[in-house]
Order: sequence, then structure tokens, then C-alpha cells
Amino acid sequence: MKKNRKLKFWLLGIAAFLIAVVFCLWPTQYYIEAPGEAFQISKYVKSTRKANPNFYLVTVSERPAVMIDYLTSFLRPADSRYSKDELMGTSTSAEYNQMQQYYMETSQNNAIYYAAKKANVPHRQEFLGVYVMEIMSNSTFKNKLKVGDVLVSVNGKKFNSSQELIKYVSSLKKSKVKIEVIRGKKHLTFSGETVKLSGTNRYGIGIQLVDHTRVVTKPAVKIDAEDIGGPSAGLMFTLECYQLFTGKNLSSKKIAGTGTIDDQGKVGMIGGVDKKVIAASRQGMKVFFAPTDQPAGVKKSETNYAEAVKTAKKIHTKMKIVPVARFEDALNYLEK
Repeated sequence: MKKNRKLKFWLLGIAAFLIAVVFCLWPTQYYIEAPGEAFQISKYVKSTRKANPNFYLVTVSERPAVMIDYLTSFLRPADSRYSKDELMGTSTSAEYNQMQQYYMETSQNNAIYYAAKKANVPHRQEFLGVYVMEIMSNSTFKNKLKVGDVLVSVNGKKFNSSQELIKYVSSLKKSKVKIEVIRGKKHLTFSGETVKLSGTNRYGIGIQLVDHTRVVTKPAVKIDAEDIGGPSAGLMFTLECYQLFTGKNLSSKKIAGTGTIDDQGKVGMIGGVDKKVIAASRQGMKVFFAPTDQPAGVKKSETNYAEAVKTAKKIHTKMKIVPVARFEDALNYLEK
């Protein structure tokens, strides 16, 4: 009798343990966003000249949350929780990762191009089309285009920039259009109509896009960020490339920062700046460049710079937060 009772006790204990394990490891519909790491940019930039090891890009960690991770994240003040829809929209995980790689490619090309331009070395940028990043639900190309297609012409007309393409399509108002895309090695043609873009008076094809370009410089500089995605390392890539083109040594201190870069040198707003400040501080950065970019609808207190300053005070870091609106702001700070 005692043996049976003891066996029953152990079986109930094992069952409770297994239920607890299953509960803890049960997948949720949420992702955890947390401080990532600071990486030496010199590891990703290739040239005949030696890169400065003191410039760092900073990442944000994103991971699917199992139940125990989701629950304990409330005990970690730096962690944020996002549903899959909030993070990825209508994209699949594979499409989202692919989009981040396209953003990174554009960021790298803009960085090389603008650094070469500022350093006054031979350079040219070739516009190859635009990557299709997302297809809006009201687009007449919804079930025709795929994420990753390269749009190369509209009504047989080719363009020298995405701005030209957008301006042309907008001028068509409500009309039928024929577009040519490259998918893999295939050239495909689709017909549809322009649609009114949500929240505007403009017409378009109904896609989210990013430039697909190729940059040639002398000396040649290549960037391979491996599996790091997104456009937020643009500013730091530009600083590293500028050093390679000019042969200058801009810093002997560990410098980190964030912000997109366009081909005119403007530094743009990014997400997760609070987590990047924490990650940079943890790894001993002395300076952190933060964008002052203030898009429409964003308050001054909500800019990356304002958020970075607030986070730096909260964690009591000695790391200096420096505001930047353009590449030249960061360059002038380092040169002085």
C-alpha cells in the first residue's frame, strides 16, 4: 500500500514537472526586443587599406518568445514585447529577414557612395531598379508581385532613381500600367492599375520599395555585414569608408552610433535606440552618435537623440551622446 502511494506521488511529481516544462517552453505569438551587441565595423569592411578598429555598429536583439521568456521579460526593464504583426506586418519571417538584408544593402551602398563623394575619390552609383519590399492590400499587383522582385521599368520607361519612378507613377493618376520586374534570372511583365495611396492624394503601384544600386569606387571598398540586417548602421559605415578613402585616423577612442544614411548624407531615424545605447555602454564605448531626425508626426522629445539622452541618464553611463543630423556633424565632431 505504501509502495503504491509512493509510486503515485512520484508519478504526480514527474507529471507536474513535465507540465511546467511544456508551459515554460510553449511558443507565444510575441517577439522580445532587447539590447544586442556592439561589433567592430572593420571586420565587415574590405579594402586594400587598413580599416580603423575603433568604430562600432550596434544591434538590437530580436527573438521569438517562449512563455518563460515572455513572462520574465517584464522583469527586464530594457526588454520590449511585440506581436508578430507589430514587428513584421503581413510579411512572413523569411520575407521580413529578406527585407532587412535589402535595407542593409542599400545602407552599405549609400555609405560607400557618400564617403567617396566627401573624400573626393573617383566614384559612381548605378541605379538597377527598386526592390519590392511589401505589396499593399489594395494593390492590383497583390497576387502578382513577390517580395524581392526588382522593378526595372513602368510602361517601358526606365529610371535613374526611385524618386523619378515615384514621380512618374504619381503623374499618371488613375490609369492602367505595365511593369517589368526581374525575379531571379527571369524577366516578367505584369499589368494592373494605379491606386490611391492611403493617407495621401497621390497615386502609385501600391508597393513599399527600396533602391537597388551598385557603387564603384577607386580604391574599391566592399562591405559584407554577414547576417546583420537593417539600415541603421549607415552612418557608422560611412565614417569607416571615409577613413579608408582619405587615409585619416578619425579616432583612437571606441566610437559607436546609429542612424540611416542616404546618398545626400542625411542621417535618418531608427528604431530601438534605447537598447543600442545600453548595448554600447555595456561594451565600453566612449561616444555614441544619435540622429536628431524628426519626421512628420514625431515630437522633439521622441527623436532618437532625445531618447538616447534619456536612456543614458537612466543607466548612469559616462558615454557621451552626440547629436547628428548629417554625416558632416559626426565628421566635424571627430576632427575637432
